[in-house]
Amino acid sequence: MKYLRIITKDGKAGWGILRPDNSINLVAGDILNEPRPTDEILTLQDVNYYLPPVDPPNIFALGLNYRAHARETNAEIPSAPLIFIKATTSLSAHRWPIVLPQPAPDEVDFEAELVVVIGKKAKMVAPDKAADYIFGYTCGNDVTARDCQKRLDRQWARAKSFDTFAPVGPVIATDLDPADLRIRSFLNGQCMQDSTTADMIFPVNEIVSYLSRNFTLLPGTLIFTGTPPGVGAARKPPVFLKPADQIIIDIEGIGSLNNHVQAE
Repeated sequence: MKYLRIITKDGKAGWGILRPDNSINLVAGDILNEPRPTDEILTLQDVNYYLPPVDPPNIFALGLNYRAHARETNAEIPSAPLIFIKATTSLSAHRWPIVLPQPAPDEVDFEAELVVVIGKKAKMVAPDKAADYIFGYTCGNDVTARDCQKRLDRQWARAKSFDTFAPVGPVIATDLDPADLRIRSFLNGQCMQDSTTADMIFPVNEIVSYLSRNFTLLPGTLIFTGTPPGVGAARKPPVFLKPADQIIIDIEGIGSLNNHVQAE
């Protein structure tokens, strides 16, 4: 199943199920709490605006969770998940702009990521039970101001949490095996990242278990699971986002998250 949340051209807002023929079956209620398909069917042409497919109470994320990305940044392979938090105010959606923030507009980078959506409250979950707490998966872009991360602040809070720095969507895919999914990013049509989730150091079940042993994971929590190699900062010369760029995150079995870039 693929769920999305939209505003239609006639002003209706809500969730829907994206069907294989690209029609949308509108859903009554919250997708995390017994959603009920209605009799109303729309087309993609009826969509005026995409919304984030869930309103997260928290956004957790992992750094250095792909072996090849750790190598390209000359970092040691972590012995435990490297966790940080993105502000919920950084949440954004499919076709929304990524805004280059006025305090730090020059070194804004892209990171293609598989994002886990937690479906029910999770605490002290064993790895082999983690799937029971996952509602589904979506595409994410862990947008990062590298100058804040590496030089100005030398920690990650501001760098990862400017407004619009957590685009997710356009759908949440359920019944998906996250073990070996192709994950790519495209900047202005050029493929920048092309890998598979099989290169993760800590797979999804271990990530959910580890987080649940340290925090209570509430329904709707988003977990960005790390990025593969090919980010802009690791290139020679570096490639950073600039106004009018188009950045697409594409993940097998989910779809494509598309955002344009603009100055603040």
